[in-house]
Formats: sequence, C-alpha cells, structure tokens
Amino acid sequence: MITTSTVARRPRWRSLALLALCLAPLLWPLQHLAERYYRNELVSQNRQTLDLYVANLLGTLHRYEVLPQILGDLPALRAVLANPEQKVTLEDANRLLKDICEQTGAEVMYLMDPSGNTLAASNWDKHDSFVGRNFAFRPYFSEAMAGRLGRFFGLGTTSAKRGYFFAGAVHDGDKVIGVLVVKVDLDRTETLWGKTPEQLLLTDHNGVVILTSNPEWRFRATRPLNQDEQQAINAIQPYPTRNPKPLNLDAKAWLTQTQQIDETGWTVNILAPRGLIDRPVRTAVAVGGATLLVLMLLLGLMMQRRRHYLDRIAFEAKARRELEMRVIERTADLEGLNSRLKQEVLEREQAQQELVRAQDELVQAGKLSALGTMSASISHELNQPLAAIRSYAENAEVLLDHERTEDARGNLKLISELTGRMASIIAHLRAFARRDRHAPESVALQPALDDALALLSKRRRAMEVELIRDLPDATLWVQAGETRLRQVLGNLLANALDALTEKGPPRKLWLSAEQTPEGVNLYIRDNGPGFSKEALARAREPFFTTKTRTQGLGLGLAICDTLMRALGGELLLANHPDGGALLTLHLRAGASGVNLQPPEDLSA
Repeated sequence: MITTSTVARRPRWRSLALLALCLAPLLWPLQHLAERYYRNELVSQNRQTLDLYVANLLGTLHRYEVLPQILGDLPALRAVLANPEQKVTLEDANRLLKDICEQTGAEVMYLMDPSGNTLAASNWDKHDSFVGRNFAFRPYFSEAMAGRLGRFFGLGTTSAKRGYFFAGAVHDGDKVIGVLVVKVDLDRTETLWGKTPEQLLLTDHNGVVILTSNPEWRFRATRPLNQDEQQAINAIQPYPTRNPKPLNLDAKAWLTQTQQIDETGWTVNILAPRGLIDRPVRTAVAVGGATLLVLMLLLGLMMQRRRHYLDRIAFEAKARRELEMRVIERTADLEGLNSRLKQEVLEREQAQQELVRAQDELVQAGKLSALGTMSASISHELNQPLAAIRSYAENAEVLLDHERTEDARGNLKLISELTGRMASIIAHLRAFARRDRHAPESVALQPALDDALALLSKRRRAMEVELIRDLPDATLWVQAGETRLRQVLGNLLANALDALTEKGPPRKLWLSAEQTPEGVNLYIRDNGPGFSKEALARAREPFFTTKTRTQGLGLGLAICDTLMRALGGELLLANHPDGGALLTLHLRAGASGVNLQPPEDLSA
C-alpha cells in the first residue's frame, strides 16, 4: 500500500535534483575565477624567480667584463706581444693567466696578436690548449680590434664547451697591439635552476636556445632562421651545428613568461606546465561541486523537517482542543483564586505608591546635585572675566588720574563687552544644563584666539611668558559657537599659564594652526612639566585637578571636552617629545565670512 507521505515525498526529491541541475552551471564561473587566481599566483611567483635568475646571470657577467681592460695593462702580457718569440716571456705569461683564472673563477684566458693568433693561454698545459690557434673569425676579436669591448656567446671550437667571451684590446698608445679574451663558463647557471616543474629557456638574438634546464632543448631554434642569420651562424660557428633544429613546443601546454636582457640581446623565458594551474582548478571545482551537493542535501533535510513540523502542528491542534476542555473544567477552581488575586493587587498598588515617593526623593537629590555642579561651573567660568574686569577697572582709574579720557573710555568699553560675555556664559551654562543644542555657526578662529589672549595678556606678561605664534595669514573659519569657542580657548590658555607657574624662566607658549582636508587643527603647547600618566588618564573627569584648592576646581578640561564634542570637534591631550604639554583641537571647517582685519600682535 502506497501512503500519502510516500507519494508526496517523491516529487520533492525530483525537484531537488532539477534544482541541482539548474545550479550546476554556477561551477563554470567558479572554474574561471579559480583559474584566474591560480594563474596570477603562478605568474607572480615565476616573475620573482625570473628576476632573480636574470640578476644572478648579469651579476656573473658583470664580474668578468672589466677583466680584459684591466689585465691588458699587465707588463708580462705586453712583453709577450712585444717579443712573441722569447720562450721565458711566454712561460711567464701562461703562468700568470693560469693564476688569474684560478683566482677569478674564469674558465680560460688567452692573449692574441693583431692577426688573431693565440700567443699565451691559461690552458697552455692542457691537451685542448688555445695556444697557436687563430680565432680571428670570432666577432669578439673584430670588436676588440675596433677599440670596443667584444662580447660573444658560443661553443668553443677547441674545447667544445659553451661560454661567454669578453675581449678587450691591448693598447700601446693609440695603437692596438693585441687582444685579451676572458671566457666565462655559464653551465653553472643551468644547475642553479634545480629540479622544478617550471623549465628555463634562454635564447640568443637568433632565437636559438643556448641555456636551458632541459638538455633536449639545447641549441634548438624557437623560430625559423632567415638567410642572413644562417650565413652569420656559418661564419662565426656559435653552435655545435650550423643548422639548428626547430624546437616545437605546444603553446597551449605551457604558461610562458619572458624577460629581455638588452645588454646581451638574450631573451629569458620561464615555461610553467599548464598542469600547475589545472590541478588546483580541478580541486576547487570539485570542492565547489561537493559544496553544492551538501547544500542540496541540507535543503532536502530542511524540507523533511518542515513536513515533520506540519505534522506536529496538527498533533498540537488536537492536543489544544483537549486542553480547552480541561480548561473549562478548571475555570471553577480559578474563580476561587480571584479573591486572593485582588488582595495581591492592593498590596502591589501600595508598593507602587512607595516607589513613586522614592522616585520623587531621587529626582530632588538629582536636582540638588545638578545645582551644585552648575554653581561650581559658573564660579570657574566667570572667574577669568571678573579678573579681567578688575584689571581694566584699575587701569581706567589710573588713566583718569592722568586725564587720558579716551584710553579710559576704551577700558570701560572692554568692561562692558566682558560683562556681556559673562551673561552669554551664564546663558550657555543654563542651556547646557537643559541639554539645549545650539546650531553651530561659522566663526573666525584668529579673532577668537586673540580675544582669549587679551584676557590673559596681563598675567602672561607678569609671568614673563614668551608667546610664539605660527598662525596662517588667511583667516581660518570653523564651525563653532562664538561664546563656546572663546570659553574653550580661554580655559586651555589659562591652564597652560597655570602649568608654567611650576617652571622657572624661560617660559614659552606656542600657538599654531593648520588647515587640513578634515577641518582645522589648533595646537597649544607649553614648556611646562607636561601631563603625568594619571593626569592623561583622568584629565577629562570633572573635579579632577593637580592644582591646589585655591588654584582650580578641576572643571576646565572637562567643560572644554564636553563643549568640543558638542561642536562636532575633538580635544586631544598629549606630551610633546621636547617636553611640556601639547593640546590639539580638531574643529570642523566653516564657510568663509567677511574679511577681517589682521589681528593685533599679542606676542609682547
């Protein structure tokens, strides 16, 4: 008998198989991405290997290319060219060349006369000695006779060994009296390659393989040779054969990277088998297919769980109906509990009333705490303007005694401005207590800084503090509140002067500012004792101070930090590497306003 669940299950699994077939094409972009990734990895790795090999090859050649010109000035070699028939001179030259070969690591060195005949050689005592042989047909001989450094790679006609030849002319004044040749063995550069899947392929200007990690490719032509190239090969005989066989490589089977060596006219290639890419790509595709299969299985399990969930819902609905019947039976029992519940409600209401009274007392305590904090803040913020007012009033009294009415009127005007500012500070503190948010406006930084310096100028001069300003001539506009900005600057400058009281002369205060892409930075630095570790950690806490009770309440930096964050800026505290404290204000840039007059020089 076929059940309903069995009939319903079969279409679901067929749907999963159909979905898997639809998602299978997603493996193609996965294969493409994996192939591109592993190709880039292999190219990057082989590029480094290629650069190292070229550098090593050029280093080997550069080590020997200067030897012909240097050794050509040796007296023993010149003596041979001057008198080639003298046996003692020839023996001395042969031994000298042999000693130099052993010391430098060159394969062979030999000296030729202007006709190309070898007079002396480092292998004079070997069976394949170069002595007596003529190499005038080699291109390096004609280049050296022309006064240039001769270069040539080829197979030795005597030793049948590959080598790179450097040839230099031996001069007697302006006359070339001979040619000195140094042959370098490059077989070692092949052995350095090691046994790796990648293959080395170095071809000369004819496209013929001269160095390779695969011996079967050696002296094979990578391209067809034209008639001129064929004639040059027949003339100078650089290879063991005059007709190099073609090297037929399947371009699809190798990933080739090439680098030119302009100095020698060679081309260095690294051939990496495609299998180095195909194997990890197949692995990635297999992993992707396995992941897709796992997802399909998980989806099938989720469908199975959903079917079980629906069955459980039906069962729970039946159990719910039975439960309702039981609830009706127990309703009578619950009615008996209502009376007790009412009693508990009355007790809860009483507890709620007690909670309300406690909350009222807590609010009252919070108001008293806020009132104390505001009083301390007002006292701290108004202390500086009051000191300035008293200073201006005393100056006005002295000016009136000297009948300097206009100057006294100026002091009175400044007193009026300070009282207005005190009112603004009180209004701001009241608004701050209400958590009022003022919209920032565009404020000129230099005038605000000059205003704050003016409030402290008398104290600064009394302390003999040297003011060093490094502010731009152009006005810097920032997003801030007029009063709040002056409040921050006044507090920070006053703190700097307080720090300098602990230090003997000379006392210095640096002010600098700069425009940045993020806004405007203002730097305030002194040469005082700087911040201690505890002060840097707790400087922004209200009522924390390193001063005495008569010097401050510890609210200045806390208020400045709060105001800077309200303006969208930031206050940073640090110690300068040369000593003293360094305060940095990050302010948002504001729109340019009207042009202002240059600020007064407050450095006096």
